[in-house]
Formats: sequence, C-alpha cells, structure tokens
Amino acid sequence: MKYKLLKDLYDCFCTPPELQAQKQEIDECHQADCLVSAPLKERLHALEPFYGKYEVHTICEALDVDRGTFYNHMLRSKRGNAWFDKRRQEYCQLIRDVFDEYRQALGAEKIRTILVQRGHQVSTEYISRLMREMGLSSVRSTAKQEYLKLREPERKKNILRQQFNAQRPNQRWVSDVTCFKLGDHYFYICVIIDLFSRKVIAHKVSKKNSTQLLTATFKMAHEERHPPSGLIFHSDRGAQYTSHRFQQLLHKYNTKQSFSQPGKPHDNAVAESFFASLKKEELYRRDHPSDRAFQASVASYIEFYNTKRPHRTLKNLTPCQMEESCCATVK
Repeated sequence: MKYKLLKDLYDCFCTPPELQAQKQEIDECHQADCLVSAPLKERLHALEPFYGKYEVHTICEALDVDRGTFYNHMLRSKRGNAWFDKRRQEYCQLIRDVFDEYRQALGAEKIRTILVQRGHQVSTEYISRLMREMGLSSVRSTAKQEYLKLREPERKKNILRQQFNAQRPNQRWVSDVTCFKLGDHYFYICVIIDLFSRKVIAHKVSKKNSTQLLTATFKMAHEERHPPSGLIFHSDRGAQYTSHRFQQLLHKYNTKQSFSQPGKPHDNAVAESFFASLKKEELYRRDHPSDRAFQASVASYIEFYNTKRPHRTLKNLTPCQMEESCCATVK
C-alpha cells in the first residue's frame, strides 16, 4: 500500500525527467527483503545498503521509517563498521578528486552529477556531509569575501587605535549615529566630536539614518571649524561612513578616514560615551510631546554639555573652556 501511494505521488508531482529516476529509486528500495509491516529494527537494517546511494527521504518513505530514527540508527551502526569506513574513504577520495579537478568551484550538487555520470550512485546530502567533514567548500561561496578581506586593510584602516587625544583642535574628529524611539518611530542623531576638547562641534537629527544625514553633519562641522588638510575622521563601519558619496566628500576636503575594527565599540569610545550621557542625563528623563520638542531637547543638552558640564578627561574643564585655554596659550 505504501509503495503504491508513493508511486502515485511521484506520478502527480514529478516532472518527466525526475519521474523515471524517482521511480527507479523507489523500485530498488522496495525490493529490499523487508515489508512495511516488519518490525522497525528489520526495516532499518534493510535500508542500510541504500544509504548514501539515494536521498534519505526517499529510502525512508519506501519502508515508512522516520528520518531522525534512521539517522540515529546509521550513526550507531557506523561505529566500528569496516564496510561503512571503507565506503566513506572511497567516496571522500572521489569527491576530493572531482573537487580539485574542477578547480574547487563545484558544490555538492554538481559533484554528484559528475560522479553519477562516472557510474557512482550517491546522494547530494551524503556528498555535502563528507565535504563538510573534509572542510571543502566551493570557492564561489567565499570568493567575494576573500577578495574584500585581502583589500580591507588598505581601505578601512584604524588610524586612531584608541588614541583619544589631540595636540590641538581640528586634528582628530570622531563621529557616530544613534537612534532613539519616540512614539511609533525612531529619530537618528548624528554627532561629530573634536577629540582635543571633547566638544560636540556639529549635530543633526533626522527620521532617516541616511548618508544625507552624515554628509550634512560633516559639512556643518567643516564650515564651522575650517580644519586644515590632514584631519583624521574616525567612525565605525556603518554603511553611511563607508559609502562612496561620503568618502568622496572626505577626499574633497583632504581628510583621512579611520575606522573601528568590526565588533569593537571601544574603538569609538568617546562618541559612545557621549550618547550614553545624552540618553541618561536628558532623553530618558524628559517627555517629548512633539518632534520639534525632541530636537530642541537634543540641542539644549549639547549646549549644556559643551559649556557647563565638566569633563574628568579635561581636568574638570568644559569643552569650551578647553578650547579657550588653547587659544589663550597660542596668543
């Protein structure tokens, strides 16, 4: 009954090329010296010779065996089983030969096609498992990542290396973007901080975390400060900071770009620390009845941060006092 049902299903759903192959698999599995009504142990042993030759779901359906049960049985059977060890070694070598012959460009499915053409009946999933065990993967799946990895040090250097100090203003700037949920939507706050004084020299607030938000903030800072050529601009590796448009803008102003290492927020600790203060000391403590009120709250805190709030790093001076002391020294 089970055999007839399976054949009917394949007649309905398989395409003509698939139909012949699937029927052949079912016919061969059904010829195992065992009935669907036999005890589970007998059915499991009857299916052993077909493992690796056909897809597991096909052979399990032929004798109504749960796939998980069959996998567990095969794992137990393989321990100390010379036949399985020999078969595994043979297929490992066949797979490796085809893999190398085709310049390591083929995955399990295409390797199976080659092996079947050469007279070796084997399933895709069996090849896939052996490839994982041998650490083989098609170069197609990793080619782009490897290409970018080789060139990443050239494009995304960490020039700052957690040296959060500067000898004068406009020597090193850091930037970051944070989000804050207000009602049903988010606001994105972009800031730029001068590491010499820890002063927030520019900020913008937007409902979109876009390259436009970043470029507008940078232009504001540049117009306000007029930094000399060679300014170092540090940030994380967010899409806005790595965008071609923003990098062109930095190139226009002869600015060197520095990036935090992936997964290391401490590489941009000054900007991270500012946002923590902004949220804990201002945004979490206030109600913001409107978008305009929220933006005013951000601007008010930044004014307080720059002119009133002492910084331990600056020997308890405010950012503005730090810059004033620098100007007095120069004079």
